[in-house]
Formats: sequence, C-alpha cells, structure tokens
Amino acid sequence: MSVMTQIKKCTLEDVNHLQDISYKTFNETFKDQNSPKNMKAYLEKAFTVEQLEKELSNTSSQLFFIYVNHEIAGYLKVNTDDAQSEEMGKESLEIERIYIDNSFQRQGLGKHLFNKAVEIATTFNKKKIWLGVWEKNKNAIDFYRKQGFVQTGSHSFYMGDEKQTDLIMVKTLL
Repeated sequence: MSVMTQIKKCTLEDVNHLQDISYKTFNETFKDQNSPKNMKAYLEKAFTVEQLEKELSNTSSQLFFIYVNHEIAGYLKVNTDDAQSEEMGKESLEIERIYIDNSFQRQGLGKHLFNKAVEIATTFNKKKIWLGVWEKNKNAIDFYRKQGFVQTGSHSFYMGDEKQTDLIMVKTLL
C-alpha cells in the first residue's frame, strides 16, 4: 500500500482541526514531563479558537497541515518579521511549531515540514532559520542538530506557572 503525503496551508476555516491537532500533539509530547495542572493551563491559553484565529490571521505567520492518506498527521507554524517570538531581525524565519501525531512518528514527516520551512525561508530571502526547543526534548534537539542547527542561546518559557528553558537553535542558509 502506498502512502500519500500532502502539505496544505491552513486557513481560518481549518481552525477547529488546527485546535484538535495542536492539543493532541502538544499533550502527547509534553504530558509526561509536566503536571496536569500546568498542561491544562497552557493548552487552555495557547490553543483557544480565538488565539488560533489570531495566528491564522497574522500575515507574518503561516501554518500548514501535513496529511498522510488524507488524515491530518501534524502541522508546522513559521513566523517572520514581528510575528517572531524573539527579536531575531528581518533576515530570520522562526519555526515556532513542528508537531507530528504520535501515531505518525518516525515516517519522515517532520523532515517534510522542515523542508517546507526552508522553502518558505528561501522564498522570502531569509538568511537564517531559528527556533526554540525545550531543553528536555532530546528527540527534537537531536532532529534539529541533524538538520544543521546549532545552539546559540536560550530563553524562558512558561508551562502554566513553571518556568522552563528553551534552547535557541539557529541554522544559517546558504
């Protein structure tokens, strides 16, 4: 059986599907390392319909679903200009989120989404791609290192009332 993958830009009409995959993938990724109270607080703040509509409406952000055989398997969010979560300048593109549903992990989908981010960065003549990744998310850190990212710093991230550290990783484009 052949597997068909497709990447499609999210629109405002996709907000409920975006909310579903956002909740599911974030929860799968981080629930075992965080208290239920902090997870609930974060999920209820970060992934409300209103918040996601705001993100979808921001012209400096783009969100994409990746489908496997017509089923949403994950998503990507990239930011440029003032939508970046840190001041990294006009020559940078931020990958804010790459999440793949656990049932679709280890199929190369994260790499497809990463390549989409590189394509967007190239289209916009960006010189660097950067992201923040939780210091305890070893799988993601390993993935980004394989893609040529290097750690250049860190910043604080709040999960509910718990202060955590995200590593800032940067890849310079040729």
